[in-house]
Amino acid sequence: MRDFKGISGVPDFSCEEYSKKSSGCCVLIPVINENGRLKNELGRALTAGIDKKADIIICDGGSSDGSVESSLLKSLKVNALLVKKGPGRQGAQLRMGFWWALRCGYERFITIDGNDKDSIESVPLFIEKLGEGADFVQGSRFIKGGAAVNTPISRLLAVRLIHAPVCSLAAGFRFTDTTNAFRGYSRRYIESADIFREVFSGYELLAYFSTAWAKLGLSACEVPVRRAYPEKGAVPTKISPIKGSFELLKVLFKNARGGYDPK
Repeated sequence: MRDFKGISGVPDFSCEEYSKKSSGCCVLIPVINENGRLKNELGRALTAGIDKKADIIICDGGSSDGSVESSLLKSLKVNALLVKKGPGRQGAQLRMGFWWALRCGYERFITIDGNDKDSIESVPLFIEKLGEGADFVQGSRFIKGGAAVNTPISRLLAVRLIHAPVCSLAAGFRFTDTTNAFRGYSRRYIESADIFREVFSGYELLAYFSTAWAKLGLSACEVPVRRAYPEKGAVPTKISPIKGSFELLKVLFKNARGGYDPK
């Protein structure tokens, strides 16, 4: 385990590499205490042969439930485990992952939640679009070929009626599923977007990525994905119904006003 400390715009973290870089593309999976969900997702990735198309990097926020145990991750063909030691939540985990992946020389980056809701089997669609020259690829369950399974009505209305329209207006491009973290990015986008800033601590970075590409003169598109919520039981999410949803909306409108643009 190697420690990285004192890097500007990047939280302190430790890294454990299980195998060497074998692809120009990596899949960054931010997680914290995902119980058996991460294992299931990585198992599906292995069955689909995703490890042969991209390197898989776990960006852990400090799990304590055994879900990122080294022998388990090795058996599921994970390339590296990054463990955040510094402050911050999802945004900090992603900054950590992007910084490490840039340093390793990856040219294409895909992000996906580690809670087993998303069709990790769809990774090749992102790789294809990035290979064709797209800089930002948004996964969508709402376009032809996608599937929204058991989506809570409150989430459905918030995405369709508020979040996606606001992001679309700010970007000048019609997006349909902007709260979905299943996305692809070119190296050009990551290097030019000035993301290594402490302001991107929680959900700010996802909102910023939805619009910054347009201001940089880059390109974007959507690809169909499947996002499935369980039929019953707790919804696998880190966003609380009231406080978390309010925070998302506050971030959304601040970003639309250019509040996260570089000064």
